[in-house]
Amino acid sequence: MRLILLIVVVLPLVVERVTADRILSRRTRRELASPLHVGGIRDPHGSYCQRRGGCCPGRDDLCTVPYLDTICYCDLFCNRTVSDCCPDFWGHCLGVPPPLIDACERNGNRFFTGQTYKENCNLCTCGPSGRWDCEQNPCLVEPTIIHAVNRGNYGWKAANYSQFYGMTLAEGIRYRLGTQRPSSTIMNMNEIRVRTVLNDHLPRYFNSTEKWPGKIHEPLDQGNCAASWAFSTAAVASDRISIQSMGHMTPQLSPQNLISCDTRNQDGCAGGRVDGAWWFLRRRGVVTEDCYPYTPPHQTPAEVARCMMQSRSVGRGKRQATQHCPNTHNYRNDIYQSTPPYRLSSNEKEIMKEIMDNGPVQAIMEVHEDFFVYRSGIYKHTDVSFAKPPQYRKHGTHSVRIIGWGEDRDFNGTPRKFWIAANSWGKNWGENGYFRIARGDNECEIEAFVIGVWGRITMEDMHNHHHHRRRHI
Repeated sequence: MRLILLIVVVLPLVVERVTADRILSRRTRRELASPLHVGGIRDPHGSYCQRRGGCCPGRDDLCTVPYLDTICYCDLFCNRTVSDCCPDFWGHCLGVPPPLIDACERNGNRFFTGQTYKENCNLCTCGPSGRWDCEQNPCLVEPTIIHAVNRGNYGWKAANYSQFYGMTLAEGIRYRLGTQRPSSTIMNMNEIRVRTVLNDHLPRYFNSTEKWPGKIHEPLDQGNCAASWAFSTAAVASDRISIQSMGHMTPQLSPQNLISCDTRNQDGCAGGRVDGAWWFLRRRGVVTEDCYPYTPPHQTPAEVARCMMQSRSVGRGKRQATQHCPNTHNYRNDIYQSTPPYRLSSNEKEIMKEIMDNGPVQAIMEVHEDFFVYRSGIYKHTDVSFAKPPQYRKHGTHSVRIIGWGEDRDFNGTPRKFWIAANSWGKNWGENGYFRIARGDNECEIEAFVIGVWGRITMEDMHNHHHHRRRHI
């Protein structure tokens, strides 16, 4: 009898001790074990916390329910990271949908761990916790910049461009510009002073396309080839030759000829110098776009296609092609050349006088992050990115063609002077491929280095050449 009483007294103590050991052991395992739902929530519609009768606040290691071959928890501690909660914990205890474990969701579609999608210019990867891990690159098309410009009173409007969407800002600077800053020697070259007298009539508005119809060429698209140095040079030379020859010669000169063949200290689609381009145009000459069409790079934007045009001297500095046109449907491989270029003063009146008398000029400018999304109006660099980290505020050197000027008034009636310039990003960018930019204040350094040129033309040339009227305004 005494033995039975001893057993009755000791047994509860043993059970209590074993239970405590199990709790301690289970708590240790719970802290160290891998999450319960790594392989996905099994039996997602089963009744667990609900069947138990409710949920437990905080951490309660006894707040468990049998779950298949193990246990699951109904205390709030179970939801700490990737959880060991019961399948119905989120719905029954928190009133929210269960998390996607080992899968991520986007636009109603499920992605599994390791799968990716691209959000603008940033690659997002589905992580094991059901969360997206996205790169943080500044994009060339930033919706926040577009909205800020369009909401503000900046005098111009911004827009999204499909050809830029998905590119990083660094890629845009690297692949969509491409003019190297002139060396100090070139920057110090003497300026040609254009004589302006008080009675010179400089109108409030002037556009080369209206004074010389059929002789000013439309903007081209350099694509992801950093060769604005070649596009702007070819465009200005094309216009100047057409004007100088009084329309007897209206060539659209080939940027590809410069990109592929002007390799002396030039890097093709990885950038180049305008002084080098003018040297080549003077000493070697180029053919037309019809003869040597532009071919955007296929593999890497910096690739340079093999030169497919050579020329030889025929005396008096003139050149003649020694190869047929790369375009087999065109047989006119005439070589066009220029005289040495001349630098203009940064005085806006002198630049205006030069354009009105002799035609469009070439200008170098600094392109900032907001210029890529320009749609219309008079551009000035804005402060919409000033509060962002430095990587959102980048700029690079570009070259463009100035064809005219004008004057507008803002909502207060204040005059706003502008240049009319042609870009090389295609006709669906900006104002039909053109843009207006503030004049007289050296906005984006556009008045700091301006170039004019003459074509190398004789009367014999004008008689021998046919009219080429593709891509004219």
